[in-house]
Amino acid sequence: MKHYIYKGLIVFAGLSVMISCKKSLVENNPSGITAESVYTTPAGFETLVNAAYSYQRWWYGKEEGHSISEMGTDLWMSGAGDINTDLTQYINLQGTNAAITTEWQQLYAAVNLCNAGINKIAGAGLSSTARPIREAELKFLRAFYYWHIVETWGGVHFSLNETQGVITTANKTPVETFNKQIIDDLLFAVANLPSTTADYGRVTKPAAQAFLSRMYLTQKKNTEAKDMAMAVINGGYGFTLLPAYADLWKMSNLKNKEVVYTVNYSTNLSLNDLIDPILNPLGHSRGSNSGHMLYAMKYDDQPGMLRDLANGRPFDRYMPTRFLLDLYDENDSRYEGSFQTVWYANGTTRPAGMKIGDTAILATKKVFPSAGKLYKVFDRNAVYNANGSVKDQLHYVSLSKFADPTRTSINEAQSARDVFVIRFAELYLIAAEAEFNLGNPGAAATYLNVIRTRAAKPGKVAAMQITPAQVTLDFILDERAREFAGEQIRWFDLKRTGKLQERVKAFNPDAKSITDFNLVRPIPRTQVDAVTNESEFTQNPGYQ
Repeated sequence: MKHYIYKGLIVFAGLSVMISCKKSLVENNPSGITAESVYTTPAGFETLVNAAYSYQRWWYGKEEGHSISEMGTDLWMSGAGDINTDLTQYINLQGTNAAITTEWQQLYAAVNLCNAGINKIAGAGLSSTARPIREAELKFLRAFYYWHIVETWGGVHFSLNETQGVITTANKTPVETFNKQIIDDLLFAVANLPSTTADYGRVTKPAAQAFLSRMYLTQKKNTEAKDMAMAVINGGYGFTLLPAYADLWKMSNLKNKEVVYTVNYSTNLSLNDLIDPILNPLGHSRGSNSGHMLYAMKYDDQPGMLRDLANGRPFDRYMPTRFLLDLYDENDSRYEGSFQTVWYANGTTRPAGMKIGDTAILATKKVFPSAGKLYKVFDRNAVYNANGSVKDQLHYVSLSKFADPTRTSINEAQSARDVFVIRFAELYLIAAEAEFNLGNPGAAATYLNVIRTRAAKPGKVAAMQITPAQVTLDFILDERAREFAGEQIRWFDLKRTGKLQERVKAFNPDAKSITDFNLVRPIPRTQVDAVTNESEFTQNPGYQ
């Protein structure tokens, strides 16, 4: 679906009122096309569905989404360039946070678009074959967006109807209502989606089943979670774990058999909504995937090094906790498959004796004396203090999963890298967690060992196997960290398991300010200030 935003032509007059946090709306419709006219033709309705997909790009591959879903956990600390330290460290986190405000706006815009399509699909003139599929796609997307909303903010505004006109009130709806609707929408999607699609990026039946298994696990319906995960694993859909973990992240291998659901980006960057005043009426730049910059350390300030495509554009936003690095043992290939530890000399100005291509920088989680080395060493003791807090926020082992050396220039911020939302590996880990919760550690170990077998270095498979006695909820969370570090799921994992505060306080010295009310995020203050029913639609407790 590389083209889905380019073809969109709709602006929704009522859409931005609830979610733009303003009591008045300035409409902008340079095409002259109205929502109502678009709804009533098959071609026009397709643009609605395509636009509904596009809002996923506001979260996946974006700094705001990474800040909300990965930071403030046990795995990541602030690099020197972190611009959302309130999210990362829980210090003075309030409803004025820009990332929180952006995601609230866009997620509700997405829900409103899904509601509009679902409620008006009967008049769109779709064929009897196309209609249930498009309705299933919209219901999947509504569930997808509502999950992000309810997990992030709790029981906030909920509606199944399109917002039209000026709306100045909002409701507070129980989490249980969100959860029921999410399951209902996903069951409809599973029943009506095709097993495969020729239009890459559209949701399929196995993708809906996979997301449903994640939702069942979130809602503590463990038997259902296990059964739905196994329906994907044993469903004959052709998914498989790639033999080498590192191969997942090659730009030449993005469409691989481990990807169950993806948010895709076009190699034609102009199609990724960097500027789109029609489909993007809130006036922000969305652009392409920026994940490649966020976890990269500052390397181009060191002798022998210049910024280049291979090493990327370092925004230095986030760095790993020492705890995360220590989760990988010497038998686990996912460490080398996830992180960059060596930078090779590429500059004309180098220390005497250093040649182009020689090691210029080594970042290591080990203690590694630098005496007698031409290259710069940032070892465990140079980067972290004894208690795990940060000593050097500029130089550290860097997550390299999202690197994109195919960008057109060294300062290009936009990447065409697709974002893997659900990988086949997650189904095994969902099944393992569900089995453990059901009191079956033996079955849990079996599923964990499938993942650990793939992760093992050559000749180390036996050493990577675990026994049922070793399975705990913390071990499962450790395994998910090793497998999914940086993949925009960690905060939700810790919240789902009730381990967010415990593990953040134990393993992240940056974020020990976390407290009970941080289990949900603050509602944007502009939204709270805009409503006229302030006594009913109140800020989440603990925030201003």
